[in-house]
Amino acid sequence: MNTAAVTSPRSWIPYAALLVVTWGVWGAFSAAPSELYGYPQEMIYVIWAVTMLVPAAVITRGQRIDRRLSATVRGLTIGLLGAGGQLLLFHALVIGPAYLVFPIVSVSPAVTVVLAVLLLRERLAVLALAGLGAVLVALVLFGVTSPSEAAGTGPWMPLAVGVCLAWGIQAFLMRAAAVDGVNDATTFLWMTVGGLLLVPVAIAMMGGIPVDAPWQAPVLTAATQLLNAVGALLLVMALSRGRASVVSPVTNALPPVLAILIALLVSQALPSPIGAVAIVLAVGGSTAMVYSDARSADRDRLSART
Repeated sequence: MNTAAVTSPRSWIPYAALLVVTWGVWGAFSAAPSELYGYPQEMIYVIWAVTMLVPAAVITRGQRIDRRLSATVRGLTIGLLGAGGQLLLFHALVIGPAYLVFPIVSVSPAVTVVLAVLLLRERLAVLALAGLGAVLVALVLFGVTSPSEAAGTGPWMPLAVGVCLAWGIQAFLMRAAAVDGVNDATTFLWMTVGGLLLVPVAIAMMGGIPVDAPWQAPVLTAATQLLNAVGALLLVMALSRGRASVVSPVTNALPPVLAILIALLVSQALPSPIGAVAIVLAVGGSTAMVYSDARSADRDRLSART
């Protein structure tokens, strides 16, 4: 069981902080293989799925794997939702405009919050609700790019909505699994299996593994995607220790802030007005949610003592 992780107040914050670092650095350099070497996004997915084995080996070492059917089904569902969402996103970006696809996808924490409030009976204070609103606006702004891109054709809207729902439900199920006593090792192991199961689909989407890519492309991809995989493990660990209605928005809002800051530092540039507003909203909203969650934990602890 993983009940200690479910009931420990504030213990999710260190894992969320590490997640911000890993996903922030990954976000800053994740596009490099495609931009520098034309490496297919589907191949990046394949390498990501393989790198998931590294943190999976670490987290499962010496841990008991929950053999309940419910744990297996839920874990595989979590993995397939995350991996399937990624593949849907690749296709949506091919046939639709990125400046419209990403804002839709970025609303996935709202799906998590709604499910957590309705099904897990999580509560949000007024301050946390205000922070959530700021975070969601920031996430949409992070996805906004120049509208001069081609609008594209095809059913990109249902695909974008599908990604949003898949990732929102995935985060909710991570938390639900922890509440049900499934440990982190079990959930992440099945997440890894789910990602690997869709590798043949990714290979078929790109018509086979590219053999003419320079060696730097897969090496750089492996380095960046390992950070992505570690971040996925940290997300599982954060959600098993904190409320989904707080953890999901915070862990979605702050990594883009770090990614933007790193990119700006490398290019020695200043953020755009929209980017600056998004950064302020993301940091401010996340701070409000964390502060509200800490206050709530303190009140619960005082109530338990009395």
